[in-house]
Amino acid sequence: MADGTDSGFSEGQSSGPGGSSGPISPDLDPLNITTSTVDLEESLDMGAETPLDCGPTPRSFYTLFTDGEGDQKSTGDDITALTQSSLAGLRLDDALASDVHDLFVTVDDPEKHITNMESYITYRVTTKTTRSDYDSHEYVVRRRYQDFLWLRERLEATNPTHLIPPLPEKHSFRRLDRFSPEFLKTRQAALQKFLSRIVDHPTLSFNENLTIFLTAKELASHRKQAQGIMGKMGSSMRSMAAGYMLKNRSPEYATMQEYVNTFGAKMGTIDRINQRLLKEMTDYQQDLREFGPVFTLWSNSETELAPAMLGMASGVEKCEKALDQQISDQEHVFAPPVKEYILYAEAMKAVLKRRDSIQMEYELTVEDLSRKRNDREQLKMSDQSYSLGAFLGKDPEEVRQQKRTKLDSQIEELLKQVEVSNDSVECANADLKADLERWHRNKRRDVKEVFSELCDRNIQYYQECLSAWEETLQEINQKSELETASTLATPTSSCPDTPNLATPTSSITPPLPATPTKGGTEGGAAEGQGGTQ
Repeated sequence: MADGTDSGFSEGQSSGPGGSSGPISPDLDPLNITTSTVDLEESLDMGAETPLDCGPTPRSFYTLFTDGEGDQKSTGDDITALTQSSLAGLRLDDALASDVHDLFVTVDDPEKHITNMESYITYRVTTKTTRSDYDSHEYVVRRRYQDFLWLRERLEATNPTHLIPPLPEKHSFRRLDRFSPEFLKTRQAALQKFLSRIVDHPTLSFNENLTIFLTAKELASHRKQAQGIMGKMGSSMRSMAAGYMLKNRSPEYATMQEYVNTFGAKMGTIDRINQRLLKEMTDYQQDLREFGPVFTLWSNSETELAPAMLGMASGVEKCEKALDQQISDQEHVFAPPVKEYILYAEAMKAVLKRRDSIQMEYELTVEDLSRKRNDREQLKMSDQSYSLGAFLGKDPEEVRQQKRTKLDSQIEELLKQVEVSNDSVECANADLKADLERWHRNKRRDVKEVFSELCDRNIQYYQECLSAWEETLQEINQKSELETASTLATPTSSCPDTPNLATPTSSITPPLPATPTKGGTEGGAAEGQGGTQ
């Protein structure tokens, strides 16, 4: 068995109802996407001497080996060569069919319909195929959500041991109107994934109900043939009883059940935390929407601070837009896959219960057969002289012979039932293991893709916020520098009470002498001479 393959449950297991099991891996972390699992394609490699595990045998263990020439050798007490080769062929077809793509389905063009009784949405389902069991190579029909639900119920009823992909919940997005474009886009993507998983399945893609769904113009007549409520309740009760009445459940399937429970719980925790984060981000977005206008209004009353206030308003607005995109991506891109795998966990639990129900029927049949054999052995030693037939006048030996004949007939019938039940358990185990391996491969791919997208979106969101605030800071600093330069370039006005020594004013400049007249000059000279004397 090659390294690097991944099952998430066990390594080198061999199991059977009531039998022992090989070493089981203690690693049950559902989110450990690097856990190794059994790779079906490698185990079916041509010429490999790897055992083809077709599931546990209720009565004894057996293993199919493929030698270098392709011949098969079988061991086991009660398993015929025909059953072994048939199961091996199913596993081989299951592995090879995943590479054959001859059926393509597209879901698009949601359309609203309004009637007097209700309003609903239909989607266009386009099918292109080259299969000979289809009358045409292309079909176009319109289907509503209830039609998809009918298809899944029919697939589950006709393939109880296969893992049927889950449908999105009918009202899973509480924040959105079910007729809004965002809701329809998300619902369309979920329905597309549902059909894609079915048409890629090597068994479900050939189901007649899928053919009807893809080709029939109307499904009303077919939907009337669906299983009734009482039938669903009966199946559910049998599945619940099987979990309590099963005596020899293999440790391998107990480990599967534990893994599914842990995986579902962890995915549920992620979904709840994501819902809380969405609520907190929505409240924060509302605060940002109220925060930005505060700076805009403030700038109207503070002329000198207006550039800084407008810059802050611009930064808040950019952050709010980036947050709005982050909320949309987290709600419509991250949340749907998480919800899908929560529903997948519930679907796996249902398959395990149905598998337990099949094994329980086998065990009850084996117990009934054992009781009949004991009754036949006791009949040899019992005295029939006091039996009811003897009291009615029959010969005791004749009574014994009649009882023996009846027991022989019952034992023969029970032996056939045991063989049929054994084959049913074998097929259930093979179907469950193959689907589980396929589911693990899809899970690893989906989880890596979803988490990578979540990381990229968070990086982009914080980069946009960082860029917005850097631009705001740069804009504020540039406007502050311009204001400072403008202030330095403008001359400062002097105070009126303080004289400017550099520039003389008229208040301190002595008056110039007036130009004298002739009379005035003589009088002034005589007056000056008198004063001198």
